[in-house]
Amino acid sequence: MSAADGTRTCHRWVSIVFTLTVVANFAWRAVVSGEPPAWLTYAPLPPLFVQLLSGLYLFALPYTRRYGKRPA
Repeated sequence: MSAADGTRTCHRWVSIVFTLTVVANFAWRAVVSGEPPAWLTYAPLPPLFVQLLSGLYLFALPYTRRYGKRPA
């Protein structure tokens, strides 16, 4: 498995974790009246940061591969 494949797999799993934390945030607001605790409010931020970094890497990957190849 290459680094790109591993990053892509990690990106997919982190997106699931991010979605679950956002759903938990909205569920808390729907079920319990009032603000959720701070740890739940800020829980989506670490996965979002990881997604930002891995997404930028995956976005730049085709461009770096193109320039890395030598013309025949």
